[in-house]
Amino acid sequence: MSTPSLGIIGGTGELGSAIARAVLGAGWVTPDRLWIANRSGAGHWPDWPGIHFTADPTELARSCEAILLAVPPDQLRRIGLNAPDRLILSVMAGATIAQLQQATGSPRVIRAMSSPAAGRHLAYSPWVASPAATLADRDLARGLFAACGATDELADEVHLDIFTAVTGPVPGFAAFFAECLAAYVERAGLAPGVAEKAVRQLLLASGTIMAQEARPAASYVDAMIDYDGTTAAGLRVLRDGPFAEALAEGLEAAVAKARRIAE
Repeated sequence: MSTPSLGIIGGTGELGSAIARAVLGAGWVTPDRLWIANRSGAGHWPDWPGIHFTADPTELARSCEAILLAVPPDQLRRIGLNAPDRLILSVMAGATIAQLQQATGSPRVIRAMSSPAAGRHLAYSPWVASPAATLADRDLARGLFAACGATDELADEVHLDIFTAVTGPVPGFAAFFAECLAAYVERAGLAPGVAEKAVRQLLLASGTIMAQEARPAASYVDAMIDYDGTTAAGLRVLRDGPFAEALAEGLEAAVAKARRIAE
């Protein structure tokens, strides 16, 4: 089965353009079957000539079988999209399936969360489908978000707000951890450039190893503690201290914001 034509409303914004480049780069869609709507209706991507640009969401809806909404959540009511017979996908933080159905008139809605890392095929994009979404709709969503990185279908829509906080921001909370590590190295007298380089390489190596090995993150911590070397001394302090609770508190604040951002 061929891939349907895809329209992205907000396709020149940070997230929308990242997803567009991901699906084009993966060959999931060809430029002539991609429509992008933005305020100006203009765009020029030399690597992919043939993309259709428009300022009119209605024109995009007439031309595309699937429509991806990638605009800020406060713009949902201002899109002016009436597409009752189209598949609607959304990566808008906080916008619920019910709100998306009301705003677009379509019962076939797939709500997802992704990140600008999609442009490098490194995003994690979980998604939830409305009951009216067909098996073909789900297959389309699975293929689209697989082009952006890793993906999973979730059973409960409420869990998307968790991932809005945890994996939606990139580098997000990982950047805060990196900031703490770099600050410690700098306080020891190292130059800021050296500290940043060392920490970036640490996170690159750690993320690559954990991505390539099917092991829970906790198993790495347990193994280092069991080895009882220098790292174990530090990890015991962090596990026994308030760090995990403070991180959970920060994540809870982000989740709470995600659940009210589209109001």
